[in-house]
Order: sequence, then C-alpha cells, then structure tokens
Amino acid sequence: MPKTPVLKAGQSANGLFRALKTDARGLPRTRPLYRRLVTLVEGGIARGDLPPGFQLPPGRELASAMRVSRATVVSAYRELEARGLARGYVGRGTFVSATPDAGSAPFAWRGKIAAAALQSSDTTVRDLVRAAADPALTSLAAGVPALDCFPTEAFQRAMNTVLARHADTAWRHGPTEGLPRFRAALATRFGGDPEHILVLAGAQQGLDLLARCLIDPGDAVVVDRPGYLGAIQTFRAAGAKLVGWDIARADIDELEELLLRYRPKLVYTNPTHQNPTGVTMPIRLRREMLELAARYRVPIIEDDTYRELSFTAPSPPSLFTLDEAHTVVIRINSFSKMLAPGLRLGWISAVRPIVDQLAMIKQRCDPHTQNLSQLVVCELLEHGVFDRHLVTLRAEHHRRRDALAHALRQHVPPGALRFAVPDGGMYLWCQLEPRVRARAVQAYALGESVMVLTGEPFYVDQGGGHQLRLCYTAQPPARADQAARTIARGIAAAASDRSSSVRLV
Repeated sequence: MPKTPVLKAGQSANGLFRALKTDARGLPRTRPLYRRLVTLVEGGIARGDLPPGFQLPPGRELASAMRVSRATVVSAYRELEARGLARGYVGRGTFVSATPDAGSAPFAWRGKIAAAALQSSDTTVRDLVRAAADPALTSLAAGVPALDCFPTEAFQRAMNTVLARHADTAWRHGPTEGLPRFRAALATRFGGDPEHILVLAGAQQGLDLLARCLIDPGDAVVVDRPGYLGAIQTFRAAGAKLVGWDIARADIDELEELLLRYRPKLVYTNPTHQNPTGVTMPIRLRREMLELAARYRVPIIEDDTYRELSFTAPSPPSLFTLDEAHTVVIRINSFSKMLAPGLRLGWISAVRPIVDQLAMIKQRCDPHTQNLSQLVVCELLEHGVFDRHLVTLRAEHHRRRDALAHALRQHVPPGALRFAVPDGGMYLWCQLEPRVRARAVQAYALGESVMVLTGEPFYVDQGGGHQLRLCYTAQPPARADQAARTIARGIAAAASDRSSSVRLV
C-alpha cells in the first residue's frame, strides 16, 4: 500500500484545490468537466507537484472545492486509473501511482503494475547474474563454480547419445514432475523415493513454488541470519514475516524460543557449507533441530545445494536423511553449484502430497522442465561422469579458496578484513572494521572492475553493513592477487573517507 508523503511547507488540501482551480482557467471550456480535471491532475503529476504515493483528495471534498458534481470527480479518478496515473484502494482513498510516460503512450505502464509486484524492488539477484556474465568484470559476487572444470566432452557425448537414442522423448512434452528415468537417477544418487521428487528449472524456482504453496501473507518464517538472499526475497514477496535465527551461533534454545514466540509456518535453513557464512551444522544440532520441528509441528525447508562441495571430511547427514520417515523436512537441491548454473536444473524431495501440490502450481508457469537437460544429466549420473567431475571440481575449488585467502592475507593489513577459511562450499564471509562501510568498499572495487557483494541482502533485519561475501570459486587462482589488491585499496579508501568525515564533524 502507498504511504501518503508529507506535504511541502505551507501546502494544504485547500492549497491544492486552489492550485487546480488556478490551472483550470487556461483550459478550453468546450472540454467535458471530468476531462479538464484529469488534465489538471495529470499536469500536477508531470511537474512533480503530486509525486507517486500522494493521496488525492476524497471525491466529495474535491467536488465541493471545484464546484463540480461528485460524479465528475469519480469519472476523473477512473480515467486517471485507466491511464495508470492513480490507483484507488477501498477504505483508504486514491493515490498517485506513476508519472506519465514520455511521448504518445496512452497510459503509464508502471501505474498498471500490480501493487504486490511493486513490493519486489530488490534487484540484487539480477545484478549478480548480470555481472557474472560480463567478461569485463572480475566477479567475486555471484555463486559460480569453476566452469572451466565442466565436463564438456562427456556432456557432448551424452547429448549425442540422447539425440541418437531418445530424441522422441527429448522433443515431446514431459511430466510436470520430471521424467521418470531422471527422478529415479536422482533418488539413486542423492537418496529418497523417485515418486517424492519434483524436477525444477533451478532451486530458485523451487523456493518460489514452496512460498506459493506454503506461505500466506502474515505467516512467520524463521530463516538463517545471515541467510540466502534469494530465499529472503522470495519469502518476503509472499508476504511472510521473516524472523532471523543466528546460524553461526546456532543456539537450539534460541530456536525453540523463536518457535514458541512466533509459531512460524516453516523454518528455512542451509545447514551445510552455509551461504553466506560457510558454516556447517554439526550432527547433534541437526538431530535437536528435527526434534524441535516435530514437537512444534513446524516443517523445515533444507537447502542442500552445497553438500557435495566438501574438501576433506564428508558432510554430516542431511536433515532430510536424518528425518527417516520424511515427515518434517522438504529438501531442495540444484546442479547449479555442482555442474553449471546455465543448466537451470534442480529438484525438490518431499512427501507425495506436497510434490503433487507443487506440481499443480508449477504447471501454470512451467508445464515441465526441459527434457533434453534432464536426459543428458541423467546419462552423466548413470555412467559415473558426475561423480568423477566432483572429484576434479572439489580439488580446483580447494586451490581457489587457498589462493584467494592467501592473497587477502598478503595484501590486506592484519585486522582490516577477518574471515574463517571454510572446509567447503564457495564463499569467504568477511568482517570489516566498524569504521569501514562495506558499500564503500564495493563501490571502489566496482570502479576497478571487481565486483564483491555486501552483507546487507543476507539479513532480514539491520545487519551486514560491515561484511562482504566473496565467492572464491568463480575466478581462477591467477586472478586472486589482482582481486585482493583491489579489495585492499577499497578498504583503505573507505577507511580514509570515513576518517575524513569524522574529522569534519
């Protein structure tokens, strides 16, 4: 809903009426009264006198002030809504929604956008993927695996096999839930029952489906703090009240208190090589979390996308695996971090009623995930190519982690950028000094064609202003030194700017 802005000094409702009446003197008298009123209000919007969010006078008051009938004002407001310039809300009034589009456009497109859609204004994810695709940038922002390790030749052979033997299946429609052969391969490799798997066009689609399936406006949702920004944006757009649980401290008593206080609809967590912190939840805590979820009857969405990216010891069993009856946990996973984000291929594992409901929602916007990619990845899974690739990928990610960590320690002064070195995943979660703003470092680095991500998008409340997330897997070791030097200069520049501003004050 729009908020009524504070009027300019000295401006009152009667002042607005007088301004409209003054402007009316220059309009042709031959035009219908309601059209003249539309032109007056449209002019005020175009000049900026009536900014978006401004509440227009109630119809009865404006009719009295302008000495016209109330029907005239109603007709004028309806025309303004048709032009996308205003929007009426029952019981609240009529608000300016957009400025007129340039040229001869018959209406303002922005004013036609649904109010719920306008609430989704965070462009962080879009900016990340755009930067990751820009060859002129050295991006440490988006979570991208070492793409030069991608098994290109094996993938091409698998595709040739599919087109030679299964072309008919590849090119026709497929089940919304996913091809039976692919679902069986996923269950064999990652666990679960094929009938309890829904194939997705990436994990982000799965989060959107789960939000639409499980969340009503006003529902409380407990999420990691800090946590995955894509989940935060998706749940917030669904109208959820987001509550953060400190994932680094991982206090089970704190979690129970949140469950008691907020009675959340669900808990979302990324417990293995967590994004953005890199922490991994120990098995004891996983069991306690499952016990709490069962006791308070709160489902858990487990984001398991980084499980296969451990460097040394195997990761603890997933929450989904520990939930042997699969009555509490919904697991979401993706090949974006294990193979390539361009595949747009992931899946959800859940009880059959949830899979069926998600499939019904999915069919409205995506009748089925691309068959060709399912069949090709299925070949990789069935013939061991995928697991051999993971061995290579982990080794290269290990090298890249060490290269970036070493370069940062070499070029950034001690204490200016603190981070723990994770045993897997894709990120360094870095803490700046309190006097250094992450956005200033980000701006400086971007000016030198290096993109880093600040901590703010990972928090559901105030936080992250002095933190950076660096994806160490996205760039080869040879670029680590240059990136670290840029970050070091950015930190020094941000610290200098802060010191200067403090002295001026």
